[in-house]
Amino acid sequence: MRTIRHFIDKRAKNEPDKIYMIAPEPGLSLSYGQLQEDSIRFGKYLAKMGLKKGDKISFMLANGYQANKIFQGTMYGGFVVAPLNLMSQPSQLIYVLEHSDAKIVFYSEDQKDRVETAAAKVPRDIKLIEIDNDSESIIPENEDFSGISLPEVAEDDDALLLYTSGTTGVPKGVILSNKNMVAGGEYTTLAHELTADDRALCSLPLYHINGEVVTSVTPLVSGSSVVIPRKFSTGNFWELISEYKCTWFSVVPTMISYLCSATDLSGKDFKVDQVRFGRSASSALPPSLHKTFEKKFGISIVETMGLTETAAPVFSNPMDPKLRKYGSPGPAVGNTAKIIDEKGVELPRGEQGEIMIKGDNVMKEYYKAPDITAKTIEPDGWLHTGDLGYMDEDGFVFVTGRIKELIIKGGENIAPKEIDEALYQHPAVLDAAAVGIPDETYGEEILACVTLQPGSNATEQELSDHCLELLGKFKTPKTIKLMDELPKGPSGKIQRLKLPDLIQKLEGGQ
Repeated sequence: MRTIRHFIDKRAKNEPDKIYMIAPEPGLSLSYGQLQEDSIRFGKYLAKMGLKKGDKISFMLANGYQANKIFQGTMYGGFVVAPLNLMSQPSQLIYVLEHSDAKIVFYSEDQKDRVETAAAKVPRDIKLIEIDNDSESIIPENEDFSGISLPEVAEDDDALLLYTSGTTGVPKGVILSNKNMVAGGEYTTLAHELTADDRALCSLPLYHINGEVVTSVTPLVSGSSVVIPRKFSTGNFWELISEYKCTWFSVVPTMISYLCSATDLSGKDFKVDQVRFGRSASSALPPSLHKTFEKKFGISIVETMGLTETAAPVFSNPMDPKLRKYGSPGPAVGNTAKIIDEKGVELPRGEQGEIMIKGDNVMKEYYKAPDITAKTIEPDGWLHTGDLGYMDEDGFVFVTGRIKELIIKGGENIAPKEIDEALYQHPAVLDAAAVGIPDETYGEEILACVTLQPGSNATEQELSDHCLELLGKFKTPKTIKLMDELPKGPSGKIQRLKLPDLIQKLEGGQ
């Protein structure tokens, strides 16, 4: 049975005292037996409040002891967990809260104002519960759950609702079933040859599919354990790996860049010999950065690739370093991949087309979006990734670009339309278009090209300050270019993907 409940029950029965999770800051650990007991209590706690099977439960929390217990416990109880992205802008947060049908939001004190302000603008009641992420329990000890039972949970029952940026600027809600989540854990276990003796360091947030599946669900499936600090920090990364004897870690290229720049292990008494590998995903890992990390730290990095729509893992390089290929996320593992042309015909090896995926990890649907779902998943189960690439003779996939226009900065999807709309709110802007450009630290940075209203003299700095106020630092374009006009097609639509080359030509001619 491929459900989260099945695996928690299985681990609790076979090895109840084995540690599943360690939360370093409060110094708390959770055994598989405790995970089962707490998940049952949490499910009954929700049921006692009147929630039914399939209801959506959200949390707005940094990583931590309670965040992961809520994540696992919600799915165990037959409910759907819908984590909220801590980097969401106010308008996105309001949209997600309303669109998701969330009945409850658990949040920490530092998120109180944001959650309350957003919830107040949603035209239905949402129960808001403030918790201490570091506490051992958020349920009163004397709470009586007699007479309350949990519903049965099946493989195809919804488990996770996670929002990912769409090209329109409106987030899309990805529904993953219990089977999808477990398959993600199985494929990660298979790709990295994980055993019950392994221990992961979770560096990515539990509102990101990588953190959720790769380092929260995978240890459950493989019978291993995970260390979950509040956030990634170059200051304690190696210390945590050393102290808790982690055998692997999952990061994104931005983190690898930070570690290479900020950390030196020489002269430190860190114990890292037990580390088998590091795992990189969420955006392409530049080969030069890949090699720099391995040379500096003596730890191999396995480049991989996944999507929210595929419960994270899709491709992974082999564990044998001699068989890996720099610049490729590897061959398909667990699922199946193919490359197709614009007519849907499978292409031979070496020819570029759209990357397609099929497997038990492919999402059920986009929430409340049957038309988009139908365009994304073919009747025979093949998923359109929107990524361009080719497959070599060994089955390794090389990603060459994207059909869709998403910007992937530091592993986070950013819709260009969201940047455009912020710029259009400035009275001096006539046309605006944002696009991703290569960046050594983040993988991609944001470039915005703007034409001004006739007679306007707004500066690039003024527009940058405007974006900073509306979008926050992370989504504010690194570069804003003022142009006489933006390239447009016959219908008048801005041809966004032509912008980087156009600017390069203009600057080269100066």
